Amino acid sequence: MSSTGFSVYAEQANLASVIVQGAGILSRIEAATSATRARFINEARLAFVVTERTVAGPERSAWSIDEAARRMLVAELACELNLPEGTVQQLILDSQVLVEDLPATLDTLSMGEISWRHAHIVADHASSLPATVRAEFEDRVLPFALTHTATRFNTYARKQRERMHPESIEERHEDAVDKRSVSIAPGADGMAWVTAHLPAESAHAIFTRLTDAAEQARRQGDTRTVEQLRADAFAGALLGAEVSTYSASEVLGAPNLCTILATIRPNVQIMVPILALIEDSTEPATLEGYGPISIDTASLLAANAPNFMRLLTHPETGAVLSVGREKYQVPTEMRRWLQVRDGTCRFPGCGRAAKRCDVDHINEWQDGGDTAHNNLAHLCRKHHRLKSLTDWNVENVGNGQLKWTSPLGAIYLTEPEELGSTG
Repeated sequence: MSSTGFSVYAEQANLASVIVQGAGILSRIEAATSATRARFINEARLAFVVTERTVAGPERSAWSIDEAARRMLVAELACELNLPEGTVQQLILDSQVLVEDLPATLDTLSMGEISWRHAHIVADHASSLPATVRAEFEDRVLPFALTHTATRFNTYARKQRERMHPESIEERHEDAVDKRSVSIAPGADGMAWVTAHLPAESAHAIFTRLTDAAEQARRQGDTRTVEQLRADAFAGALLGAEVSTYSASEVLGAPNLCTILATIRPNVQIMVPILALIEDSTEPATLEGYGPISIDTASLLAANAPNFMRLLTHPETGAVLSVGREKYQVPTEMRRWLQVRDGTCRFPGCGRAAKRCDVDHINEWQDGGDTAHNNLAHLCRKHHRLKSLTDWNVENVGNGQLKWTSPLGAIYLTEPEELGSTG
């Protein structure tokens, strides 16, 4: 009996082989480079020594010397590497554990035999174990990392960690529960991600209940996918609607959107292009903290928001032209203008919304700084303290630009959110 199969054309096979091998070589180089980076980062941690200085004002006792050194190093590396500070904090921790406690893992990474993700998994699990058993943990798990993907390796390493941890899982779970949280992140095309970090039993119970509701709807003839039904059941449960009230057309259509949005009572700030009010325009509105939304959605939100500030913007430059006062308890004009101008914390790389930040004097008040638009900027509490307590310096260089100089002499510029709002 003959069989039919497929084969790669010989010349193309040779080319593909070279390319695949090249990708493997680059991956090993990348792994070796990440190992060198870990050594550099740990050396920076050891070399970053700060001295205490006298600071006036309410922030003078906010940090210890060790905490100030840690935060200054994180800020330096985050700006240099153009990475979020949370990512950098994990890099510093991983680097320290790899260099000081997991030399075999670091050497294996240097030789390109495992990826940085594998090394992070070893360091992450090992860091939760007592220092006295980390070497034994490394001996147990590292051979498995050589022959398995990071995902499978993580499952294996987690099981080994559970077996070796001196504290019971009940004790550790109690501590972990204290860190439960819910977060939101913007997505593309008018979507967003809501993520809940919950105890596993709660998370699985929620997912199972959503799945049961989705499967029941499918059995009753609903044509949406299980994934769509799970999402709709989740939204319906929190917004006060039953999943059965949704149909595919209603989910995407205006009537159901009105129902959902009617349950929202936010304090919102929406940027509305002025042409959208006087003629047909495809220019979207902007919801503070998220990004572009449709004009219709902005109108629905505005109608249901007890505290609403509408900002009319120039159709080309985006400059703020006027500020509406419908249904809005107006704060001081200066604070409102600064919030529009800055948009976020003005420290390099920080994305915390301005409305959740302090309005800080660039030249400190106690040093003679004026309460004026060109001497004020939004800083989140963490970076406000970093500026007040450490040798990070900032100056307004015009057009709303802030020039930051780090304790090591690196210079970074940050731009205002609204380039038309200068100061």
